[in-house]
Amino acid sequence: MNLEPEPFGTARLDALPLRVAYADEMAAVLGDPALHTYTGGAPETADGLRARYRRQTAGSPDPGVRWWNWVLRVRDEGRLAGYVQATVDVPGAEAEIAWVVGTRWQGRGYASEAAAGLVAHLLGTATGSGSGPVRTVLAHIHPDHDASAAVAGAAGLVPT
Repeated sequence: MNLEPEPFGTARLDALPLRVAYADEMAAVLGDPALHTYTGGAPETADGLRARYRRQTAGSPDPGVRWWNWVLRVRDEGRLAGYVQATVDVPGAEAEIAWVVGTRWQGRGYASEAAAGLVAHLLGTATGSGSGPVRTVLAHIHPDHDASAAVAGAAGLVPT
């Protein structure tokens, strides 16, 4: 299994493996405090994101876990609009996923498209191989976050 994530695409988005160099642009994308309503915390500065991206791209200290992170580029705009991520438990063939789309890009279906693309990528169904690195995908959704629950449903995930 690859230690680093492979890029993938959807109809309108390119999911690019995370790089520290994306921190400045992503700080603007993620700068709205409303993005933290259900998760807590506050927007990070570009310096804070650089530090976080360094940790994330260095990978998990656990050799059985992969931290795979992608930024989402809207192909027609050539601009970053959010991210998707997967924490992959290699021995368990399970991935916990998450997604965030910046406020400016919400309401256009990008989160649903990105999450569905991520699930397909992880399961290997995007290429038809059916031999992806995981067999089980899950996401933790705040019970009051209807939009995120809808995204999870669009990605084929069901409440448990």
